Amino acid sequence: MKKIFIEQIINKIGEEVDLYGWVASKREHKEIVFIDLRDVSGIVQVVGDENFKKLSLEDVVFIKGIVKKRPDKLINPKIKTGQIEIEAKELKILSHANPLPLPIEDDGHKIDEEIRLKYRYLDLRRQRMKKNLILRYQFIKFIRNFMDKKGFIEVETPILTKATPEGARDFVVPSRLQPGKFYALPQSPQQYKQLLMVAGFEKYFQIARCFRDEDPRADRAYGEFTQLDIEKSFTNQKEIRELIECLLKETINQIFPEKKLFQFPFPILTYKDVIEKYQSDRPDIRPKKESNLLAFCWVVDFPAFEWKEQEKRWDATHHPFTAPKEEDLPLLKKGEYEKVRADQYDLVLNGFEVGGGSIRITDPLLQTKIFEIMGHSKEAVENKFGHLLEAFSYGAPPHGGIALGLDRLLQVILNEISVREVIAFPASSGGKTAVMDAPSQIDKDQLDELGIEIKS
Repeated sequence: MKKIFIEQIINKIGEEVDLYGWVASKREHKEIVFIDLRDVSGIVQVVGDENFKKLSLEDVVFIKGIVKKRPDKLINPKIKTGQIEIEAKELKILSHANPLPLPIEDDGHKIDEEIRLKYRYLDLRRQRMKKNLILRYQFIKFIRNFMDKKGFIEVETPILTKATPEGARDFVVPSRLQPGKFYALPQSPQQYKQLLMVAGFEKYFQIARCFRDEDPRADRAYGEFTQLDIEKSFTNQKEIRELIECLLKETINQIFPEKKLFQFPFPILTYKDVIEKYQSDRPDIRPKKESNLLAFCWVVDFPAFEWKEQEKRWDATHHPFTAPKEEDLPLLKKGEYEKVRADQYDLVLNGFEVGGGSIRITDPLLQTKIFEIMGHSKEAVENKFGHLLEAFSYGAPPHGGIALGLDRLLQVILNEISVREVIAFPASSGGKTAVMDAPSQIDKDQLDELGIEIKS
C-alpha cells in the first residue's frame, strides 16, 4: 500500500499520487463532485465525476489522482493545500460510514460531554482535538530530548505498589497469589524516585502515570493523570527552579511560539505574600487576562504542617517527605509546628498550580519524627515506610525534585476549558471511562478466584 500524506503533496504539481483518508465534505455541481479529503495531516479538495455521488460523509476512501494548481481566483487561503486540488482518476470505498451520532466539523464545546466521551474515537476526528493531541506528543517528545541533554535518565517505576498515606485515596488491586492482600496504584513515584537517589543514579526523570481516587473537576482528570517527574541528588531549590524555567522557556519557544512569557526568570513569591495579596496560593499575576500571555511564578515558604480540626492532628501541607527549612528545625523541636516552613516550591501558571516540588528528608530520625507529628504510631511507620527508612540508613545523598502536571499545564497553555480536552480517552466528570463503559461488574468466578465477596 503506497501511502502519502496530504501535507506532502503541496509541491507535487503535475504528479500522480495515491491518497487515503475520510470524506470530510461533499459538494455536487452537475456532473462534477467536489469532496474534501481528510487525513491526519490535513485536508485537500478532490475533483471527481458522477461516481463520487455515492460517497457519504466520513467514508474511508482510496483516491488516485493528479495534483493540479488551482486558478488564482479559486485559491483557498484558509488551508495549507489551498493552492492545489486533486483531479481524481480512480476511487475505491474502503469502508462505508453510517451517519455520525455527533457533529465533528465544529469545536465540539456545545456538545454534551457524555456523548463526546461515549464516541471519543469520533470526537477525536475534529480538528481542535487532533491538534491538541499532536501538540501533547510534541511537548512530551521535547521534554524527553531536553532532559536527556541535561544528563537525566528516564527510569520506569512500578504501577503495582504498596498503599501508603500520601494525601489522596488509593486505587487498590487485589492479589490472587496472596489472598486478602492488595496492591495500590501509585499516587506518584515519590518513594521510588527517592530510592533511585539512594541507588546513586543522581539524575532521574519519568513521564509517569499517577493514580488518585479524587473527586473530578475541570482542571483535574479523574483517576489517572500524567506528570513529568524529576529527582536530582546534591541539589537545592534554586537549581531545580532554574532547570524547570529553562525547560519551559525552550518548550514555549519551540512548541507554542504564539505564546509569550510574562516574566523570565519566573518571579518568586512567598506563601504569606500571595495569601495577603491574592487570597490564594495560586495567584494569577497577569496584568490583563490575555489568552496568549503565560505568567509563571514560584510560590515558596509554605507552612510545613496544617491542622486537621476534624481529625485533631497535624498533616503535611505538601507530603510527608518534604524537608522543613533548615533554619526552622529548632521550631520543630520546640513543638511549634504552625511556624515551621517547608523547603517547598510550587509552580503556578495563570492562576493554576501546574507543578510542585521540594527538597526531601534523608535523615531517618527526622523522617520518623514527621510521621509521628502526623499521628502515625511507630508500628504504623515501620509497617508502611520501613523500607524507605532502612534505605536512608545506607548512605542517602541529599536530594530534591519536582513534578509538573502535564495535563493541566497543557490545558492552561492551550486555553482549554477542561483538562479532558488534552487527554485522548479521559474519564467523565462522574468517573466513567471514555468508550469502554467502566467501571463495570466482573464475573463471579473471577471474584471467587480473588477471594472477594461483594456486599449487596
